Amino acid sequence: MIELQEGIQPEVNQQNPYAIVAITKHGVQLARKLHSFIHSDVYYMSKFEQGDEETKQIQLFSGSVRILLPTLFKQYKGIILIISLGAVVRMIAPILKDKKKDPAVVVIDDRGENVISVLSGHLGGANQLTREVAHVLNARAIITTASDVQKTIPVDLFGSRFGWEWDSPEKLTPVSASVVNEEHVAIVQESGETNWWHLESPMPDHLKIYPTIQQAIEAKPDAALVITHRILTKEEEQILENGVLYRPKNVVIGMGCNRGTSAEEIEQVIQETLEELQISVKSVRALCTIDLKKDEEGFLQVASKHGWEFVYYQPEQLNAQKIEAPSDTVFKYTGVYGVSEPAVRIYTGAEDLELVKKKSGNTTISVALIR
Repeated sequence: MIELQEGIQPEVNQQNPYAIVAITKHGVQLARKLHSFIHSDVYYMSKFEQGDEETKQIQLFSGSVRILLPTLFKQYKGIILIISLGAVVRMIAPILKDKKKDPAVVVIDDRGENVISVLSGHLGGANQLTREVAHVLNARAIITTASDVQKTIPVDLFGSRFGWEWDSPEKLTPVSASVVNEEHVAIVQESGETNWWHLESPMPDHLKIYPTIQQAIEAKPDAALVITHRILTKEEEQILENGVLYRPKNVVIGMGCNRGTSAEEIEQVIQETLEELQISVKSVRALCTIDLKKDEEGFLQVASKHGWEFVYYQPEQLNAQKIEAPSDTVFKYTGVYGVSEPAVRIYTGAEDLELVKKKSGNTTISVALIR
């Protein structure tokens, strides 16, 4: 927990580009909801602790939120405050520096009805962040910048409400310039949510969708946005010379293991398996197993480290699934004919798996995609 004291700069654990801060009971619920959709670090007062903060990597604090803000200003690209606008203005006024350096600041009212772009609307991305947050909360986006007429894709926030991650920030700025300057931008989507265009106006003509990376390369665009869980081939990487690669969260891992298997072994098996399948670990959404393993420390550590959902199923649920590789040995000890394979089938509903089952050391692993 962070104890805020006058004159002492607090230490925070920054993992994401955006911070969400709440100081009321209702604000905490809004913050937790947004945390599920936007890559963010959440901070709220310790008196609203719900018991799962460590698992969800939520940071608690005690004391005045005013003391916390200077540290957040230095470390985050954007700050979402579920605090009254007047209070926010008074608290941030002494720490403002320059519109080229100040982070985006967005304010949400305690009922989640209005999302207000307060600071660094264009350069800092607050206007687009406001739209993204308002879309998640089904709230009203309030943007007062007179020149805010661009209705296009925000490259750095593209797919953020679905949890998409960009693979590397290296090309964010030049690709953003191509989008804003209405140059030819190719979009290729192999996986992930397809309802990413949510503006009322039609998508601009200079943004062109191509069915394959190869076709996009042949079209010689000025820039590219590629959405896929795959690790690209050397030839396909040409598209990223001025392109951003996004990782949707559509990969699910099923695992079984011997009791006491270390987190290090579990993580190594996952990484090696995904490399063999040419799948990015950044696209993993969930780790699934049997309820007998719900307290398996190795699973809990790995899921927590990567921010994956950790899901476990009852034996009767697993046995009700199709199992291509049943095991009498597994049934003898667990009452099910398989763990990893049926677990990913339940979560994804997939008929065809990327990997039905592989035994490796103390583990078994299966991989499936959400399509």
